Amino acid sequence: MTKVTYLDHSGFAVQLPDVVLVFDYCRDPSHALHKILGHNPQAHVIFLVSHRHHDHFNDGIFEMAQNHKRVYVISNDVPAQLIPSTLDVAGMSPGDTIDTLPGGITVKAYPSTDEGVSFMVTTADGKKIFHAGDLNSWHWKDESTPREVQHAQTLFTKALNRIASENPAVDIAMFPVDPRQGTDFGAGALEFLKAIKVGQFFPMHFWQYKDEACAFTDSIPADLTTVHCLSTPGESVEVK
Repeated sequence: MTKVTYLDHSGFAVQLPDVVLVFDYCRDPSHALHKILGHNPQAHVIFLVSHRHHDHFNDGIFEMAQNHKRVYVISNDVPAQLIPSTLDVAGMSPGDTIDTLPGGITVKAYPSTDEGVSFMVTTADGKKIFHAGDLNSWHWKDESTPREVQHAQTLFTKALNRIASENPAVDIAMFPVDPRQGTDFGAGALEFLKAIKVGQFFPMHFWQYKDEACAFTDSIPADLTTVHCLSTPGESVEVK
């Protein structure tokens, strides 16, 4: 069993049998991560940072989990001066793979359509967990020109095709559903779900618009995926 906990914004903690994955921690108002680590004193902790934006990266992670064995997997766009040299840190760019992580975890970095990377994590038993970072079709149809919209779509489709060609199915995916985009704000998520068979889908990056994001994801056809719209920090769900 795998337990997924929403920390806030695009931050999640994913509990595996002997490893806790922490994706894009920026804040944790419910102190959920502290509780998780307290209940898993022997677990290795892998912090993953998709890019340097303040809503995806908080350098406070370098002071966390000090009683645990911890590893940091960080996009190479994060400034080196922000990363303590005394810690076990692996930098990643699109195309890089790390297969020496605790618990038999492998991470491959894929492109983003903004800063940094997206992450595909493969567990020792073959489970695939995807965190998009800021990968999305960042169109703003209500204010952009058709040419700008098409450019955003082209970038996204290219990145998505690369991911889908190597990963036709994933068990868990965390992906932006951002109502600030206005018209068709969920188009990127739908395209992702149609290109890749996703077992369990977790929307993220919805800022204060959780009602709109959850209303959209609740309307996703059940044959595409199972949706878990965790919108309150500290909410969690166990998935197979």
